[in-house]
Amino acid sequence: MALGIFRALGVVAMMAALAGCIDHANEPVLLAIGVPVNPASVANSICVTDGNAMYDEARKQYQLRAQLTGYAQADDLDAETIARAAAHRQYVACISGQGYRPLYAN
Repeated sequence: MALGIFRALGVVAMMAALAGCIDHANEPVLLAIGVPVNPASVANSICVTDGNAMYDEARKQYQLRAQLTGYAQADDLDAETIARAAAHRQYVACISGQGYRPLYAN
């Protein structure tokens, strides 16, 4: 029984240590415009999820268009560029709907 408690505490400690390793360097600074709907961290999480879904959908649509037009192999660079652009547009639209403006550090 005591061994199980120590294992559980060890797992919790490892999870806490690894949670500090998440990279937030490329996240934009969110400026509130008007009255935001959600706090910045919640809005960012929601909109990143929307952007990721749009990325996956854009990749699928690119592959389908490549099959329909007869291209045996789709251009991976082109597919990546289109999917990233679609994800970014979705993120910006979502974050604007939440009442924020994203600022990116260059």
